[in-house]
Amino acid sequence: KVDKNGFAATKIDVIVGPQPHARPLPEIERVIRDSTLSGSIKANALAAIRIIATEEARIHNMPLEEVHLHEVGGEDAIIDITGTMIGIEALGIQRFISSPLPLGRGFVQGAHGSIPLPAPAAAAILKGLPVTGSPIAAELVTPTGAAIIRHLASGFGEIPPMRLDTIGYGAGTRDLQIPNLLRVFIGESDAAAFEIDTVVLLEANIDDQNPEHYEHIMDRLFEAGALDVTLTPAQMKKNRPGVILGVLGKPSAAAALRTILLEESSTLGVREQSLQRSLLQRETIHVETDHGTVHVKVAHLPGGGHRYAPEYDDCRALAKSASVPLHEIYSQAESAARVQMDVAPSHSHAHSHSHDHSHSHERSHSHEPHDHDHGHGHHHH
Repeated sequence: KVDKNGFAATKIDVIVGPQPHARPLPEIERVIRDSTLSGSIKANALAAIRIIATEEARIHNMPLEEVHLHEVGGEDAIIDITGTMIGIEALGIQRFISSPLPLGRGFVQGAHGSIPLPAPAAAAILKGLPVTGSPIAAELVTPTGAAIIRHLASGFGEIPPMRLDTIGYGAGTRDLQIPNLLRVFIGESDAAAFEIDTVVLLEANIDDQNPEHYEHIMDRLFEAGALDVTLTPAQMKKNRPGVILGVLGKPSAAAALRTILLEESSTLGVREQSLQRSLLQRETIHVETDHGTVHVKVAHLPGGGHRYAPEYDDCRALAKSASVPLHEIYSQAESAARVQMDVAPSHSHAHSHSHDHSHSHERSHSHEPHDHDHGHGHHHH
C-alpha cells in the first residue's frame, strides 16, 4: 500500500532483468502463447497487443509482422497486460464501462527521441473513443492503457446502475498535483437495468432548404452512422417557417455527420452537444406466425417485464403475400414472442465495471523503467 495525496492505494512493482530495446510482434505473441495462462487470458492479451501493433505499423508505414514494439516489448509491459487479463478472469468481470479518458500535455522521451503527448500511438488507438483534455503535463494514458481500455470497454460515460460491491485504487509511480490513481468500481447489475452511453446531438436551424433535398440528406446521414434524424417544424426570424434538423449519433461518427450537414444542407453552422442516454437491455428473437417468420425486438423492462416490437418490414411482407390485415400479423408475432419469452431461461446478472479516474479523471500508468502500476487498476481492489 502507498499514499497518494492522502489516499491509500495498491501499487505493484515488477522487478525484471535487462530487457531488449524492442521485440518484433511475432516474438511477443509467442511468449504469451507459450505461457501456461488460460485460453481466454491469452486471447485478451494478444488482442490488446495487436491493437498497439496495428497502430504502430500504420504510424511507421511498415508491415504488421515487422513492427518492433518498444511499448510492450519488455517483460514488465507483457506482465502489465497479462496481469490485467488475469485479474478480469479471477474477478469474473463481464462488462466494462469507462469514463472518458484524460489526455495530458507536454513531451516524454521515447525510443525515437522527444514524443508529444498524448503519444501518437495512444492517440491513434483512442480514435473514436471519448477523451477529455487535461492541463497536467504528464502522460496520463499510455498506448498500453489505451489498448486495454479499447479492447475491454463496451461503453463510456457515467457509472451504470448497479449494486456497488467494492472499490479499488491503483497507484501510479509519479506524484502529481492530483492523486495519481485509477479508481475502479465493481458491482452487479440486473440484466433488465438500464445501460448508459454517450451520444452526440448535432442540430441546425434551416429556413431556405429545398424540401425535396431532405430525403437525400437523411439517407446520407444514416449511411454515415446516424442513430436518428429528425425534422422539427420551427417558426424562425422574419416569421419564416423552417425546420430544426437534428442528428443523433455515436461520438465516433460526429465528424462525418457534421461534414454531411455542412456539405448537403444550406446551414452555415452546426450546434453540437454530448448527451447521456439511458437504454433498456434488448434483444431480437425470431417467432413463427401462421404466415411465416417475423423478427421481434424484445426490450427488458426494469421491473422484470418485457416490451415487444415486431419488425414492420417482416409483418408488412407477410401481410401482403397472405392478403391479411397488417395488424393480424403484428398480433400473432407479439403473442408468439410473449410465449417464447415466458419459457426462456431468466437472464443472469452481469458484472459492471466502471472506471473513475480520481478527481480530474486522471488515468495512471507509470513509465519509469521497470517500475509500473500494473493492470491499469482493473485488478487492484
